[in-house]
Amino acid sequence: MIDSMTHRKLSKTAQRPSPTRPRHGATNATWCKRMLSVSALMLAMASTATWASDVKNQQTQAAADIANNTDTCYVEGVSDRLKCGFVTVPENSNKPDGKQIQVHYVVLPAVKNVNHEEALLAIAGGPGQSAIDNAAGFDAMLSKVRQQRDILLIDQRGTGRSNLLTCDEGAQSPLSFDDDNADTLAETQKCLAKIDADVTQYGSLNAIKDFEAVRQHLGYKKLHIYGISYGTRMAQLYMRLYPTHLATVTLDGIVPMQQSVLEIGASIDRGFDLLFKDCQETTACHVQFPELKAEFDQVAASLAKAPVMENVYDPVTGEKTMLTMTRGKFYGSIRMALYQANVRALVPHAIHQAAKHNFQPILGLYSLTIDNAGMAMGMHASVVCGEDMHRITPAMREQAQHSFMGKTMLEGLEATCEVWKVPAVDDSFSEPISSDIPTLLLSGEIDPATPPSWGELAMEKLTNAKHFVAPYATHGVAYQSCANNLIADLVRSGSVNDLDGECLKKDVRRSFYLNASSVEPLNATSTKTTADDNASTGAKE
Repeated sequence: MIDSMTHRKLSKTAQRPSPTRPRHGATNATWCKRMLSVSALMLAMASTATWASDVKNQQTQAAADIANNTDTCYVEGVSDRLKCGFVTVPENSNKPDGKQIQVHYVVLPAVKNVNHEEALLAIAGGPGQSAIDNAAGFDAMLSKVRQQRDILLIDQRGTGRSNLLTCDEGAQSPLSFDDDNADTLAETQKCLAKIDADVTQYGSLNAIKDFEAVRQHLGYKKLHIYGISYGTRMAQLYMRLYPTHLATVTLDGIVPMQQSVLEIGASIDRGFDLLFKDCQETTACHVQFPELKAEFDQVAASLAKAPVMENVYDPVTGEKTMLTMTRGKFYGSIRMALYQANVRALVPHAIHQAAKHNFQPILGLYSLTIDNAGMAMGMHASVVCGEDMHRITPAMREQAQHSFMGKTMLEGLEATCEVWKVPAVDDSFSEPISSDIPTLLLSGEIDPATPPSWGELAMEKLTNAKHFVAPYATHGVAYQSCANNLIADLVRSGSVNDLDGECLKKDVRRSFYLNASSVEPLNATSTKTTADDNASTGAKE
């Protein structure tokens, strides 16, 4: 079996760091646990599992340094001493003399400080993740860019250190929590009552003003932007509102402005279908798990009738604890596993074991979501309720009824937004971005959140752009391929003209686990066709 210790070892050694993986150790209150299971986006790349006991100690000094605006500080996972600070801005820009909030930033200085007037702004996903908490992932992926450009990280308002919108810790273990039967409306009301903020002021448009204030404060004349997941929406807004201050843009795991993120339900279903298809077309996986889709449906149907309650080993503490395995947790665990190629390789075995009433492997996958994926769920709600809920059409509602994830997310967020009461953005918010800024778009063919078709939609009015589809990548192409080198080339040259996506064709698939400890020899047993025959990798201009 893939027990919690096996999963912990794999998570800490085999995965590449990513900017969007959580660093928070705390478990939020009931509403946040429920919101995690119904979250519209989760447009955040799960990566190296960092365990709560490790993180709390590592972050103490970094948090103190940054909170005190001490000019220099250390952050988790980065050995260099960094520049840090904050700008103070009105919570409501229409009330400049009203409540003020601090928007915190960290600068990873260029190794060769030859260009003082430019930096690369890396924007985290979510919505709701802290960019500063994920500095190590950004630093690793953007190491070539950092040779000659500063890397700027900003905790978007409502996240991290910038007036965090979340709820107090709850006493109930997330393992025993029954998310399928939670009262979302009541729990949302409790959460809102505890938040000392005007939650209507934490959407993307206000946040872009903050980002521009930080740029001016630091004196950069031009920014290069890298946005991942929800961060691509922020990057596109920057392109629309402050185009003269941008040199290049990279959008990785793209959320086009025309797209309501609540349509992610169909993308999730596509990700599940691609997993079943990959296993069926890979000989060893198909031989070992010939009825994988049927087993998945069997477990889901059983959990729909009643959750499974049993004593298990906690994946963090190793202690015996009660597990309430619901249909929501089952789906959610697999969904998040699909974000990472190496964890995706564990899923067929985990489903097969669950069909045999052994949920310990699924619990190992679920452990990746225990800390709410690093989300500030209050800020998440402020964004989705103001920018996406009003775009739901009757056709989208009908489509959601045929998808467990789509239906659950829509129902949960409707209840949340009824309480959050964030005014809808203007219709112009959803118009495609018209720009001639050099822009690189990156999509993963097996991405379970932002499929390549979303990237094509974003290309509609980009006149100086290339869109590359990596055939073996999941969510966050720059962390799984040569795309980080393409980003460095774009920043260096300031042009997309010579960018070549040929290197993205390299087969980086992970062999499926056939049991708890071994994988099939992929090259010897796979019946899948080559990338040239079966996947789109060419640039579209």
